[in-house]
Amino acid sequence: MGFFLRRRVNKTGPLALSPDLSTPNHLPRHIAIIMDGNGRWAKARLLPRVAGHKKGVDAVREIVRACNDLGIPYLTLFAFSSENWRRPAEEVSLLMKLFITVLESEADKMHQHGIRLKVVGDIQAFDARLQALIRSVEEKTAANEQLTLTICANYGGRWDILQAAQAWVKANPDSDCSALTETALEQYLSMAYAPPPDLFIRTGGEERISNFLLWQMAYTELYFTQTYWPEFNRKALERAINSYQSRERRFGRTSEQIQTAST
Repeated sequence: MGFFLRRRVNKTGPLALSPDLSTPNHLPRHIAIIMDGNGRWAKARLLPRVAGHKKGVDAVREIVRACNDLGIPYLTLFAFSSENWRRPAEEVSLLMKLFITVLESEADKMHQHGIRLKVVGDIQAFDARLQALIRSVEEKTAANEQLTLTICANYGGRWDILQAAQAWVKANPDSDCSALTETALEQYLSMAYAPPPDLFIRTGGEERISNFLLWQMAYTELYFTQTYWPEFNRKALERAINSYQSRERRFGRTSEQIQTAST
């Protein structure tokens, strides 16, 4: 399977904001983010790693608020990958407790601001209390339409594709696998409710997608920044959006075809 990923690296220095930043046609409908660099942010300040994760929660609040203000309808955050279980047990335990604390403290605020929360991934691996809390907040915010905030937790792109294929087989036990199409499979992906991400952002300086939304990001614009997640703020988000706005999205067509279609 090939993924046509267009890689762009953030250049240093300020970027002038596009005058079309507030124009819906020039904004990405869906932004997906790998929030990387919490631990390194803390280490640089001689703090424990958990301090970086706690500071990262403040960045989440600011970016969610910014997307809501800009009218971006979908925001997806990679909070905990299926590979993160390999981290020290103490850190994993603290992350789970932090997840619970944030859900409990932010549920009412999300609901008041029209934010729908979705949590995708193999959440059966979490303890019963966290699973129940996830279900409760999802139900509470289910009818909200201002912004759909998706948290990917115990998630992996390969897992997502595999579970979708298994779900299709279960739903179509008498069908030959040759009948399976891309359109049919997409209906069983964990984020079938959202359009594919237009813009992917990874903070912290790493330049890879790390098993995140492999199927969904086939044509996503990639943006990498050296900024650690705890320091990623609204201005940093606007620079990423500005970079996105400067690109020509052809989806296999030529520039001439794009220009003709826009006239």
